[in-house]
Amino acid sequence: MKAASGMVVSMHYTLTDDAGEVLDTSQGRGPFDYLHGHGNIIPGLESRLEGAEPGFKDKVTVAPADGYGERNDQAVFDVPRDQFPPDEEIRVGMQVHGEGPQGVIAFTVVDVAEDSIRLDGNHPLAGKTLHFDVEILDIRAASEEEIAHGHVHGPHGHHH
Repeated sequence: MKAASGMVVSMHYTLTDDAGEVLDTSQGRGPFDYLHGHGNIIPGLESRLEGAEPGFKDKVTVAPADGYGERNDQAVFDVPRDQFPPDEEIRVGMQVHGEGPQGVIAFTVVDVAEDSIRLDGNHPLAGKTLHFDVEILDIRAASEEEIAHGHVHGPHGHHH
């Protein structure tokens, strides 16, 4: 079988940045399964895996535009401290969540002042070139339920 829309792809990957620092890996956790053609992984990686078969191994470089996008300086802004619960400890680097037009949005705290909190709405990997070392282990047809839900169910996927 080949990686194509509606197929469940099981793979190992290691993600590094330009400096070679490991940002994420499936090694030691078991394979990562995703539903090909349903936006479960970044577009640049998914397009490179299109048509691949079990046993495929490659190093894939993904530009920011095909990964998590370019950084948007307008997504960094200050929020008055009184918008947060008074007893909540806010630290640089922590994630906070807010409600947006498409649902919940994650923000990273980048600065804490006495009267305001600076938040960054960019994905932490926005603006970065990503380097994936991938190996496809298995490919199977997705179930009707997986297709309907738009993600993998089962041992390495999402459960309801």
